Amino acid sequence: MKIAHYEQGYPCWSELASTQYEQAKVFYQRLFNWQYQDMPLPQGAYAIASLHGEDVGAIYQQQAQQNMPSQWIAYFAVDSVDATITAVHAAGGQLLLGPHQVGDAGRMAMFTDPDGAKFAVWQANNHPGAGRFDETNSLCWVELVCKNPKTARDFYPQIFGWLPRISSNPDFDYTEWQLADVSLGGMMQMPREWGAMAPYWMLYFAVDDCDATVEVASEMGGTILVPPNDIPEVGRFAVLNDPTGATFAIIRLSPVL
Repeated sequence: MKIAHYEQGYPCWSELASTQYEQAKVFYQRLFNWQYQDMPLPQGAYAIASLHGEDVGAIYQQQAQQNMPSQWIAYFAVDSVDATITAVHAAGGQLLLGPHQVGDAGRMAMFTDPDGAKFAVWQANNHPGAGRFDETNSLCWVELVCKNPKTARDFYPQIFGWLPRISSNPDFDYTEWQLADVSLGGMMQMPREWGAMAPYWMLYFAVDDCDATVEVASEMGGTILVPPNDIPEVGRFAVLNDPTGATFAIIRLSPVL
């Protein structure tokens, strides 16, 4: 789906901070057929990934002195970064980075929620965010993996106006985040056996063939964290680490009948 504008609260951009910038670019180029426009920075480098001529995300060099692992960050569209900063502080979150003006493209800031999960926001000017969404080799879903779902259900509606839709099954409760009855992301509680792992937002990318994509990822040095599994009436998914350690998911969505 080609996108020219994102409403407040919708996921709008994906960005990989990688400890191995060039290796990551090669990996995702083969996995998702992304092309890149390199944009040198005063420190490090930044590459915008494109698909069918539309920007879909970015990869940049994680600075060694930051001592941080490779990680994907989800961006959400907002009408005002400054108003969002005020709302995050009032709701118990923290500002990590920004606010920064990104030329004439827009304005951004990065936060942690009260549970510690990182996310970023984007106030668009000349760049709306990802020009492709919910199609093969592009971002299609975001999912909060957290320790305290109740805290998240209190926090995010104050920031983005989301409404939680909770469904139960024998294994766990799952929350869908909705705006105007449209599901734009989800949330699940982190299993206790995961120990001290920090909460995070998982990014899902749509693929035509989940199993074949997992094979390619493995050949390229990726690690299979969750092998291909079917979600009834949703699709077939897998969770991977890229060769630099960043976690992400892929999914072959079931056709809409």
